[in-house]
Amino acid sequence: MHEAELKDKQYVWHPFTQMQDWVSRPQQVIAAAKGIKLIDTDGNEFFDGVSSLWVNIHGHRKAEIDEAIIEQLGKVSHTTMLGLANIPASELAEQLVGIAPPGLNKVFYSDDGSTAVEVALKMAFQYWQHLGKPNKQKFISLEQAYHGDTVGTVSVGGIDLFHRVFKPLLFTPVHIPAPSCYHCQLAVDPAVCGMKCAAVLEQVLVEHHEQVAGLIIEPLVQAAAGMLMSPPGYLAKVRELTRKYDILLIADEVATGFGRTGKMFACEHEAVQPDMMTLSKGITGGYMPLAATLTTDEVYNAFLGDYTAKKTFYHGHSYTGNPLACAAALANLKIFREENIIKGLSPKIAAAADSLAEIANLEHVGDVRQCGLIVGIELMQDKSRKIPYPWELAAGAGVCLQARKYELIIRPIGDVVIFMPPLSSTVTEIKTMLDIIKRSINEVTAAGWSGGGLQPTDL
Repeated sequence: MHEAELKDKQYVWHPFTQMQDWVSRPQQVIAAAKGIKLIDTDGNEFFDGVSSLWVNIHGHRKAEIDEAIIEQLGKVSHTTMLGLANIPASELAEQLVGIAPPGLNKVFYSDDGSTAVEVALKMAFQYWQHLGKPNKQKFISLEQAYHGDTVGTVSVGGIDLFHRVFKPLLFTPVHIPAPSCYHCQLAVDPAVCGMKCAAVLEQVLVEHHEQVAGLIIEPLVQAAAGMLMSPPGYLAKVRELTRKYDILLIADEVATGFGRTGKMFACEHEAVQPDMMTLSKGITGGYMPLAATLTTDEVYNAFLGDYTAKKTFYHGHSYTGNPLACAAALANLKIFREENIIKGLSPKIAAAADSLAEIANLEHVGDVRQCGLIVGIELMQDKSRKIPYPWELAAGAGVCLQARKYELIIRPIGDVVIFMPPLSSTVTEIKTMLDIIKRSINEVTAAGWSGGGLQPTDL
């Protein structure tokens, strides 16, 4: 056992991990990385099939980002934004406004996806107080939503396994059905239902709009719910209804932003202009923690006033607008421009679709969901009757562990196998990784998977 693994097991508490299982099993220790490969302490190389939890965009050790951080180190690593400005944060804000949906003209920095959403929730709440509508305090969110792990973001979450233990700490949102056709409980045939999920939303707005401050949504893809994907037109309908009933729309693009869906932001697919948009994960190319909440002049202006009016947005973080992180983000955006990243995604997305069509035909694959290079492969014990594997068998974890034998690191969400490679992956690499996933699914499910003592949180 490597010394780092011993120290890890003795001192480290891992996120979303049952530590009793973790410490009892051998674990991989990553020592280095290059391109889309991770390298462990034994020198074994693995495809980074989930982009190091959906953050890595251009591969590891991308020279341009390395150099930008090193150059900034020679100037200043950190300085507070309380009473001071800094050059990288100012330049990045300008560039984010330039690529965001029209109307998002102001940038509030924070540290990660959870804090970006927390900012948006507090900002939306206070906005209505300033407008003289103090009753607008509630938020609408989707069932199976995931927006982070701070108390406010857990409040608008909807994943029972993650969130139920914290219920006494939370405020209560108004939940609406997740617009996932494969899991639809509203219609016999979701393909011709006329989006009953949107009709439910309108009914909620009719009843509650005078009490609702905002609706928060993961546009197109509910990622942590298992890559649940909304039907075409749903996002645009949500925007139409929130405008009609005077509700702020918060687009949580933490997971979907920066090219993951085939466009820079998921909102672009349906020409949606939200009132707020939260960003993190890929913002620095997967290098450093950074987040941003973008909003409109209308929202920003509601906070303006004489100091004595106390309309200030009293929120901030020690590392807000960190110059090193902002320098990395600027280099990330420069790569998008100079290497035409978005334009180059089409053949990669098509190649993934070809491979996924084969995977969809496997006996124990119930559904394959793809949006750009975001993929969820849902396993089913009985595909025809949509009967899932028993939770205790951890079939998704079994497939992911099998894939490691073939040098691919992926992670499941329950029995949904997640594939979200770096955008820099080549067509050949994408096909190779999906071939490994197909082989792993076949080998695990054909064996009459019994779990082998695995726990769902083992990976």
